[in-house]
Amino acid sequence: MMRMIRANGLILVLTFTLSGGACLTKPDDLATTTPTPTVTPVVTPTTTPTPTPSPVASDTSAKELSITLPVLDAFFTADQAFAGELKNKLQLTDEQIDRLRTAAREETARLRENSTDAPGGTTAAAQARAVEELKAVIGEQKARQLTDFVYERWRNGSSGGTSTAAQAAITPAPNTAPNDTRIVVNAPAYRMDVFKNGELVKSYKVGIGYPEFPLPAGLRRASNIIFNPTWTPPDEPWVETPTSKVKIGEKVEAGSKLNPLGIAKIPIGLPSLIHGGKAPAKIGGFASHGCVGLTDRQLRDFLPLIAELGGVELSDAEIAKFLKNRAETKNIKLATPVPVELRYETIVVEDGKLHIYRDVYDRETNTEENLRAVLQASGASLDQLSADERTEVLEALDQMSRGPNGKPNETRAGSGTLAGSSANQSAKQIGKSKSKSGKVTRTVKGAKEVVIEMAALQGKGYPAPVDLNTGGAPAPSNAAPGKQPAARRKGR
Repeated sequence: MMRMIRANGLILVLTFTLSGGACLTKPDDLATTTPTPTVTPVVTPTTTPTPTPSPVASDTSAKELSITLPVLDAFFTADQAFAGELKNKLQLTDEQIDRLRTAAREETARLRENSTDAPGGTTAAAQARAVEELKAVIGEQKARQLTDFVYERWRNGSSGGTSTAAQAAITPAPNTAPNDTRIVVNAPAYRMDVFKNGELVKSYKVGIGYPEFPLPAGLRRASNIIFNPTWTPPDEPWVETPTSKVKIGEKVEAGSKLNPLGIAKIPIGLPSLIHGGKAPAKIGGFASHGCVGLTDRQLRDFLPLIAELGGVELSDAEIAKFLKNRAETKNIKLATPVPVELRYETIVVEDGKLHIYRDVYDRETNTEENLRAVLQASGASLDQLSADERTEVLEALDQMSRGPNGKPNETRAGSGTLAGSSANQSAKQIGKSKSKSGKVTRTVKGAKEVVIEMAALQGKGYPAPVDLNTGGAPAPSNAAPGKQPAARRKGR
């Protein structure tokens, strides 16, 4: 089993679209926009120069993870220098690079949002297929080097990533509420929070990446707001399908129904975005290929907040003016970059309640070891509970350990690591068993969350949502209460 303590691993992500969704940030996005409009700086910027400690993935857990073939495809597509660096730094041959590029494209092309003749897959299965393909093309040693290389490149991306020094200064701690200014996104909770000087001021329900294209964990930053973004379909085999209404390389104008980015996009490091354009039904579920998705109405509410955090005043009147002419792209540069922290926490003490979320990305985070660590951080202990309460909590942990398809998660040893013969054999078996999957996993089968109220946690933990904006998504249902007055259980 993978060693996982806090933020539970960094998994690289794909951030472009399949049949209508898009998260690809091209290097020339900012250069092609119109000049930055005049904005009013806020006198005292609210962001701090150096983010304070907060939970993200540790080096050890991150490097134990592997990449998926669609992730590799994203790097080939979004970064023109990527292939050259593979050749120079990893000493790969042109033939090996071409084979990797072809394998990555073929895997991406096989995934269709509108496919109805095959079941969706899992993050673990996608990683397993990548392990086998990498080893077949470049051997196990080079496959390890490639994994580490992509991990480092993803972590220190030139388009908004955080430096190695800043990342290394972050101390893992479960459920930590920031004491500075930042945006916090916890993928399993489908939740985004806005913190200003350590105070939670606003919460949003969001859409996250499909299991095949998981949202990463780590610290990023937002430096620009781009209104009315255009979208140019990349040169990918899935773009021009028989039913597609877009063409490779043909720009889709802002405001078009074929443009999946909505009214604005906020790059948070190559190649991820926070963007609008999502339907309310997508909020609180899988909605993107590696981005944080909001409805346009949610995004319009969020934009003045992140502008303020970045030292810029952005009024409703200014936003309305930008959106009046959808044909004109506007780039607002923030005076101070805003930290954006992407978390993967499935066990959360929140305002006196224990929340256990589905392990939707197969990271094996719902373990007793992690539960004990989370409780300990809140001054509680699993051993303090009664036998009935302890049984109830562990049963909830087991229930939420199932993948989005409702089946038990594949083991981490078989989902993408490159160490050990038994692990490799498991990866091979998983990869073969899922190799015919032809569509992304769009829904979670069963409850997404169990909430247990515990007297020992009163007044402790991460703050509850503030002024939660659900984007019009249906409110989650709360299941029947549990047996004990000290622990009330709700399923969502």
